[in-house]
Amino acid sequence: MEPRFNLFTNDLGAKFAKRFGNASMVLVQSELPRATQDLVMLRVSQINGCAYCTDVHSKDLAHAGEPAVRVNLLATWREATVYTDAERAALALAEEGTRIADAHPGVSDETWTQVRKHYDDDQTAALVALVAQINAANRLGVIVRQQGGSYEPAS
Repeated sequence: MEPRFNLFTNDLGAKFAKRFGNASMVLVQSELPRATQDLVMLRVSQINGCAYCTDVHSKDLAHAGEPAVRVNLLATWREATVYTDAERAALALAEEGTRIADAHPGVSDETWTQVRKHYDDDQTAALVALVAQINAANRLGVIVRQQGGSYEPAS
């Protein structure tokens, strides 16, 4: 499959992409741990079937030194022993916040309680915004059929 459209070579698309990217800098600079951010972005990208974002976030985790077992078991995080309770709370929020269209009732009170147990107000705000933003990024990638496989970390 070939990509349908390159947002970056279109003036309006490039302006949007620049502003979208700038918004993500607020999250990158937040106190939400970077590994948690990348785990959340990878898990949401897996759920949404975004090959490009899955490529980016799996490679970024490996490049940052995350053990392969944490990357490889992410799709089955509930049954894996390699994630902290805080990461589990973030991943539950990410999944529940992503699967809204799958007749999910949204984020459960239990998940919200776990998030608030592990994250302060700023980290919670970053986590909520991160889930929303990676879902939007995934949709952009899937709509234009942005392909995965060629991303080089730290490039």
